[in-house]
Amino acid sequence: MWRFPKNDIMKKVFVSGCYDILHAGHLQFFEEARSLGDYLIVSFASAEVLWHHKRRKPSIPDEHKFALLQGLRMVDEVIITHGEEEGLDFKDEFLCASPDFLIVTEDDKYGALKRELCGQVGAQYTVLPKTPPRFEPVSTSSIVRWVQAPTEAPLRVDFAGGWLDVPRFARAGEYIVNCAISPLVSLREWPYEKQAGLGGSGAWALLNGRDGVDSEIDLGVGWQDPAVIRETGLCVWRSGPKPVLDFKQNGDFLTGCMAVLWTGKSHDTPGVANLPRDYGRIAESARVAREGALHTDMSRLAEGVALYHQTQLAEGMEPLPEIAGEITRKYCGGGYGGYGLYLFKDSAARAAAIAAHENLRAVEPFCRV
Repeated sequence: MWRFPKNDIMKKVFVSGCYDILHAGHLQFFEEARSLGDYLIVSFASAEVLWHHKRRKPSIPDEHKFALLQGLRMVDEVIITHGEEEGLDFKDEFLCASPDFLIVTEDDKYGALKRELCGQVGAQYTVLPKTPPRFEPVSTSSIVRWVQAPTEAPLRVDFAGGWLDVPRFARAGEYIVNCAISPLVSLREWPYEKQAGLGGSGAWALLNGRDGVDSEIDLGVGWQDPAVIRETGLCVWRSGPKPVLDFKQNGDFLTGCMAVLWTGKSHDTPGVANLPRDYGRIAESARVAREGALHTDMSRLAEGVALYHQTQLAEGMEPLPEIAGEITRKYCGGGYGGYGLYLFKDSAARAAAIAAHENLRAVEPFCRV
């Protein structure tokens, strides 16, 4: 195979990747790589290679990606590669170019193969250390999630079974019952109090294109908030380490019957996660509430809510105020503040209660079609 001769004056630098959605992190990498030599060659895997190895198509056609890369001021040459060897799709082009440096990042998974390839042409295998980015780091997958993120999201109320979505407290065969609610929230409009037990962190993660389930579990709490906010509707979940939907419905029988009362103080779910509580009664409350959801039986659902509220009071939470016309009530989320959920027998009873209590506001079940 013919190769370009080494040039003692011009030092050629070679980088490879998918570069599927160009972002500022790529530009910083190219600039730092180019600074090590005089001529930067950027190779990227063709659409065929991307599909062969990752089973996904590129975000834009190869010729568009080629033009974008070629237009960067620090890039001297762009190559589209077609090799089928995983991690070395650029092998033939690399050997022909015979560069002085192959530059990779610290998280490169094919270091051994690339070092061996460098040895064939006498190139220096160079790992660029992680330098402080000029911008908040992003990835192609995070950009895709950001683009796909909704502009609005619901919050949620939980009826029964809370804490059984926390992996360390999960119980096989038990349930969590909750419901997505409107009014909706957005990055620009948030018509609720913050840190209020309505799943705001889960909604915020979804609106920002992040995986809310993983972020909540990393906080040491449960997955029910992001799960129901993403799913919407009146949901029954199976207790366990990850969300598994038992069943859901639109929750229409709850229309006109729900309201939340602001207690005047925020709460901290992670801060109370390890307090002692009656998980047996919590599990029982969810079984009862599940029956109510399954049969669209408001009275049975309210029994489950009331049973759960007994565990909250036994845990040391302050009693929520009684409101005329209510069927039952409980704290949303971990309690010790935030919102209290109230169920009413009908819309007339709720309307009268809202007129009498300025901190009480109507919420409705929300199910995305």
